[in-house]
Amino acid sequence: MSANASAAAPRVPGRLLTGVMPEFTRDSLAFVLKVAREYGDVARARFLYLDAYFVSRPDLIERVLVAENRNFIKARSLRSPFFSRIVGRGLLTSEGDFWRRQRRLAQPAFHRDRISAYADEMADSAERLVAGWRDGETRDLHEDMQRLTMGIVTRTLFSAEISDADAETIWEALAEIARPFSRQATLKWIADNRLPTPARRRFFRSVARLDEVVFRIIAARRESGEDRGDLLSMLLAARDEEGRGMDDRQLRDEVMTIFLAGQETTALALAWAWHLLAENPEAEAALHEELDEVLEDGRGARFADLPRLRFAEAVVKESMRLYPPAWGVGREAVRDCEVGGYRIPRGAQVFMMAYAVHRDPRFFHDPESFRPGRWTNGETDDLPKFAYFPFGGGPRLCIGNSFAMIETVVSLATIARRFRFRHAPGRAAVAPLPAMSLRLRDGLKVTVAAR
Repeated sequence: MSANASAAAPRVPGRLLTGVMPEFTRDSLAFVLKVAREYGDVARARFLYLDAYFVSRPDLIERVLVAENRNFIKARSLRSPFFSRIVGRGLLTSEGDFWRRQRRLAQPAFHRDRISAYADEMADSAERLVAGWRDGETRDLHEDMQRLTMGIVTRTLFSAEISDADAETIWEALAEIARPFSRQATLKWIADNRLPTPARRRFFRSVARLDEVVFRIIAARRESGEDRGDLLSMLLAARDEEGRGMDDRQLRDEVMTIFLAGQETTALALAWAWHLLAENPEAEAALHEELDEVLEDGRGARFADLPRLRFAEAVVKESMRLYPPAWGVGREAVRDCEVGGYRIPRGAQVFMMAYAVHRDPRFFHDPESFRPGRWTNGETDDLPKFAYFPFGGGPRLCIGNSFAMIETVVSLATIARRFRFRHAPGRAAVAPLPAMSLRLRDGLKVTVAAR
């Protein structure tokens, strides 16, 4: 710790026993915005018995995630029994030398050139999804996008070998597993993680069902020795410097990590984009104009189209600015250190809330408005590096960030080429639910309009 790092960060007042937990639980998004705007770039708060620090300035976020990343590990919430049971020692939760080895082994599977081969599958999946949609019908696009991304991640992981029965088992198990993560951090979440509650038992049964399918597919692929060109083949073939590959348990953990991190966040990015387009017809018209030019033969988008789908990409970026699925990044200090001249004690939780930073008027003009053009007109060219970080950053940047961007743009373009959407009459107002990811509280009910 530097000699002048003696100052304590400004404290957010809270209750005697629970600290700021009630206020955070009541309206988490309003809370993180208030902390960033009223308490400065580094602020501290107490959640029950845990001290937490909120860092809201891009260069300080970079310090935590990049320059001094070895002073921090993943936040305590990612070491909960629920997370540990589903992802084990996968890339999302592992640390130190073991994480570095796994990252090197898995990285080739996510190189952009490799991912480009999956773009056709992404577009085909989107076209299969909408094949039966009819003009004037009402749909829940949140649920539709979840099914779309689950199908994409399943097929790109396991190729065409997965049966319809296994796909349905995976879908049902993932839907049950997602339940605890779709609620805000409350005392019930803490209890379910520590006590044999019915919710905890359901969760563990669902993971066991998913395990059975994944281990069976891994065993069959090892026995066949076949390279199907999918992510599982890449992970099976990966070797470290000593020629060692992953054992079945580690393969399982990485597959589960891909399911958990890849399916939910991309579905949410798409759902929020549809919501924002429905509310902003001028942006929607600009998107359709681009699609009519680039996809002039009425086909779905392909990898080769991406350089020309600049506005479609801008729609995705702007949607993730306003509603980043990973709405905050958490770390835990493993030694005393300092950030911005303030003490960060060992064991403290450090949070960098993308939701708040992405809406900071210091970095974004008219930050509360949906303006995709800011990403194409030069307005964001000089943006500080960590003023926008929907995939985290530093050595632990999401390994699937390129996969997710390609999947989201291809899916958005393919569906929007054929349909536009309007919020369904009488539906609940669309509102964010800040749980482990930034979900839509009551789904996204829309009326489908064929183009």
